[in-house]
Amino acid sequence: MALRRGEVVTHVHLVWTHPRTDSLTAAVVDEMSKVFVEAGATVDVLDLYRAGFDPVLGVDDEPHWEDPDWTYTAEAEGLAERVKAADLVFIVFPVWWYSLPAMAKGYIDRVWNYRLLYGEGHRISAAVRWVGLVGWPEHALAKRGFDDMMVKHLNSGIAGFCGVEDTRVHLLFDSLGDPDVARFRKGARDAAMQSLAAVSDVARSIQHPPTR
Repeated sequence: MALRRGEVVTHVHLVWTHPRTDSLTAAVVDEMSKVFVEAGATVDVLDLYRAGFDPVLGVDDEPHWEDPDWTYTAEAEGLAERVKAADLVFIVFPVWWYSLPAMAKGYIDRVWNYRLLYGEGHRISAAVRWVGLVGWPEHALAKRGFDDMMVKHLNSGIAGFCGVEDTRVHLLFDSLGDPDVARFRKGARDAAMQSLAAVSDVARSIQHPPTR
């Protein structure tokens, strides 16, 4: 388990997606990166758009359930290794159609793959945090139950399926129009600091279990 390496988070893998580098999503990622560096962690940032990632799952990355020797593309396997190396994984994205954008979903399809990050003894040992920027205000999403739907999908349907024991969703609301960038940066900083504190507490409990 990655957290056994020390009493604090040492390595964060920050995956994000947005077509524009001047987007609010990019500002959130920038703020989180600063928090991680200030905390003394190393940060591995994967900008899916600028990395030229192809979200389309082709035949070479399709799971082969009966072939234990099947190997995926070098890109998929390499990106999976970056997840395995992390203590804490962040996925940051704009919420489109109450879900992940195609780029982020394709990343999950190709990289969080069978015998890479789940199945046959494989799992993600890192803690996972999902940070979604939502156009609507919080009450509008809650009124339709879309907030609970997203939390269940991301935490149970994806992260939990990959064996993640610590997974949480942070939604930042009211991103459309003329949003208060400072408020979003604060939300990003709070989410990052809370996650670092929570995961580091788990690491401390592993290193120093309570005595009676």
